[in-house]
Amino acid sequence: MFTPLFDNGLYGRLRQQAGTDWQDYVAHPFIRQLAAGTLPESAFRRYLTQDYLFLIHFARAYALLVSKLRTLPEMRAATASLNAIVAELPLHLAYCADWGLGEPEIAAEPEAAETLNYTRYVLDIGHSGDALDLLAALMPCVAGYAEIGLRLLEDPETVMEGNPYASWIRNYGDKNYLAGVQAALDLLESVGHQRGAESRFAELAEIFTTATRLESAFWQMGLNAS
Repeated sequence: MFTPLFDNGLYGRLRQQAGTDWQDYVAHPFIRQLAAGTLPESAFRRYLTQDYLFLIHFARAYALLVSKLRTLPEMRAATASLNAIVAELPLHLAYCADWGLGEPEIAAEPEAAETLNYTRYVLDIGHSGDALDLLAALMPCVAGYAEIGLRLLEDPETVMEGNPYASWIRNYGDKNYLAGVQAALDLLESVGHQRGAESRFAELAEIFTTATRLESAFWQMGLNAS
């Protein structure tokens, strides 16, 4: 299985700088219970509903990123990510339907405070900063989910047989998905070289770590529903 290079380059340094906040995110109790198949279904349904609302704003953030990039190859890379998110929305709804959640019900659901806090933070960073700032805010989700999914797939303690969340876990082994994550990592590296990431590392690390904490809060929001 192809594995994106999580430890390399600017992303690897930002991830390392996040320290315990990163570990709290990728090994959150929500994830551990999901891997064991013991996560309460009410927690997962809450997560699914809010994740759909989250993805809408995440697509907006990627559309903003496209407008902030300078070269056509970079714009193509960001547009591919935007298109993947938009294409994922109907698939997400189909998956939600398997859990008894219909589109009208999801669309009528108010955004949780954790969803608002996270998505508006990313958008605010995008509006107030440049493409590199915005990428630093986006990457904990883009690459973090891949890392979490691959960890679960490779962990012998992950329960797949009879686990109601097995299909969610399997999604993260898809080669096209993982190739897209690597393309996002490459874009971060390229933009970082152009926009002086080395001299801005402290600011970028603060953005990245804040987004990481907001990811953990998103997991906790789902868990609290149980």
